[in-house]
Amino acid sequence: MYKVLVVDDARAVRMILSKLLLEQGFDVLQAASAKEALAVMSREGTSVGLALIDWNMPEMTGLDLVHRLRAAPAYRDLQIMMVTTETEIEQVCSALEAGVNEYLMKPFTREAVRDKLRLMGAIR
Repeated sequence: MYKVLVVDDARAVRMILSKLLLEQGFDVLQAASAKEALAVMSREGTSVGLALIDWNMPEMTGLDLVHRLRAAPAYRDLQIMMVTTETEIEQVCSALEAGVNEYLMKPFTREAVRDKLRLMGAIR
């Protein structure tokens, strides 16, 4: 099974998502910022198959991170789920156009996370 990277500046959200992913059998990595996420991706390479990324983070937004990842050929097959409080249709469209595979709005439930993972083919 591949690794999953959880990117969120809120420690509590990282911990909740990581716990849910660990319960599904994933090896979970965490990053507290988009810049830290880029460093993790550089170190881990294509062993990371899925990233859950928050939109609103200091210094570099999650959307900027998605653009950077999608611009790199090595991460073409990386599945990305945006997990955010951004609920406006314009933001959803922007994220999808940038290359996210799924969009999950906060607050989320355990079932909503599982449903999105199923839609992405990450779990059965």
